[in-house]
Amino acid sequence: MGGLASIGAGLVVVGASVGIGLLAASALQGIARQPEATPKIQVNMLIAAALIEGIALFCAVICFLGK
Repeated sequence: MGGLASIGAGLVVVGASVGIGLLAASALQGIARQPEATPKIQVNMLIAAALIEGIALFCAVICFLGK
């Protein structure tokens, strides 16, 4: 069962990385199109990134508890 937990944790890391990468790319495109909205976009991006990281940490803990 330990191997499956490791695979699950790896999938969590990959998923969180892709999610944050897409989030950052979208935020940068939005800032490039509308520079005056930079503060609002940055705040929303940071909140969303924190939520993604929280979910990823929660999922990683679940994977390792299943060991």
